[in-house]
Amino acid sequence: MKNIKIIETDADFEREKLVRPFGFKGGYLTELWQVASQLKSDTGISRTGLATQSVLYGDADLFAQHTEAGGNALMFLVVNKALELIKQTPFSNPITLLDTIFPELVAEAKQLTGRSDLNINFVYNALISTDNAAWLIYAAEHNCKTFDEMIPESYQKGLSFRNDKIAIMYQVPYGMPVEDLKVAASEGYFVFKIKTGHPGSQSEMLQKDMEKLSQVHAVLKDLRTSYTPNGKLIYTMDANGRYERKDLLMRYLDHAKKIGAFDHILFYEEPLTEQNEENVSDLGIRIGADESVHNEAGAIRRIEQGYEAMVLKGIAKTLSMSVKIAKLAAEREIPCLCADLTVNPILIDWNKNLAARLAPFPGLGMGLMETNGDMNYRNWKNMLSYHPAASASWTKPKNGIFELDEAYYAQSGGIFEPSVHYNALFNKG
Repeated sequence: MKNIKIIETDADFEREKLVRPFGFKGGYLTELWQVASQLKSDTGISRTGLATQSVLYGDADLFAQHTEAGGNALMFLVVNKALELIKQTPFSNPITLLDTIFPELVAEAKQLTGRSDLNINFVYNALISTDNAAWLIYAAEHNCKTFDEMIPESYQKGLSFRNDKIAIMYQVPYGMPVEDLKVAASEGYFVFKIKTGHPGSQSEMLQKDMEKLSQVHAVLKDLRTSYTPNGKLIYTMDANGRYERKDLLMRYLDHAKKIGAFDHILFYEEPLTEQNEENVSDLGIRIGADESVHNEAGAIRRIEQGYEAMVLKGIAKTLSMSVKIAKLAAEREIPCLCADLTVNPILIDWNKNLAARLAPFPGLGMGLMETNGDMNYRNWKNMLSYHPAASASWTKPKNGIFELDEAYYAQSGGIFEPSVHYNALFNKG
């Protein structure tokens, strides 16, 4: 394996406004910064990696402490610190690069933000654009033409499937009008991801969460789909770690049983706080781990606590860490899915490359991923045009599914093709 040395770096960003305030983790976003990081190796190869910054996802306490732009500016400072470290660190592959620079970058990020308790996910989110650029440099240096060729052999077991369909998790945030649900169902969406963990105290949160489930279920309970064994539409939930105690979660699930929604639930994603150590194997549904899994040790901890799904976020916690978790999960026969960060269209296909190669999710018989950018960005149509394969059939949802063919796998979702728009950020002369 050759050592790759980066000799030049650069970064820039664009601010993309949202249609309406987007609520989760007890807070609300109004815009998301799209970051581009460019790396150039000593062999003359230059590549640009993209990221969508989500400070609220990365560290909700830091988000609340600053203005929205202020939090994003802090994360962008961490991006630039990562670029400095990458220039100092020759690497054989992006996974070893991440392992090498991560401890120092965490220390720098804590100093830059003034938070000794900074959530590690804030640092991972700041690394997305640099990690993606490193993967593209690595692929070019080794003449890898596809995503499959790019992943080191020791990590390929967890990404060895080729799904021809991926079910799309349609996100239902706090303030979504009921009419939007009806439209989504009429367009064929059959997996609905309900954001729980409403703002307020724990009791207020629980009450609002139960009310939201009642509203959603009233609209969707009698609708049917051909994609599930019983014909019912599927619900998933995501509290982003807002529930402090399991007994509160049990009350929510009891409410789901009372109104007839429980049988629609496929799994519940990250219900409890990261610090909560309660076993969840007795809840009667599959529980998935997301924010609380920062590394392989964190994944093993959650599996031992009864968590039965791993949520991969290559677009939030780096592709490098995600392939590690995918490998560990495959070895333990734990199913995986891919969740969104309200990312741009190009990053959807970075995420889709993961989802396409995961074992079909139990109860679905196909891959499973979330994407919600189309419902949240004001400028979505223009953002789509930045995708180098924007006209490809596999970029467009069809009846709540992404259909993948041989052309998709041959092109790896277009991630190896340059984006004229984002590359133009670095060609200002």
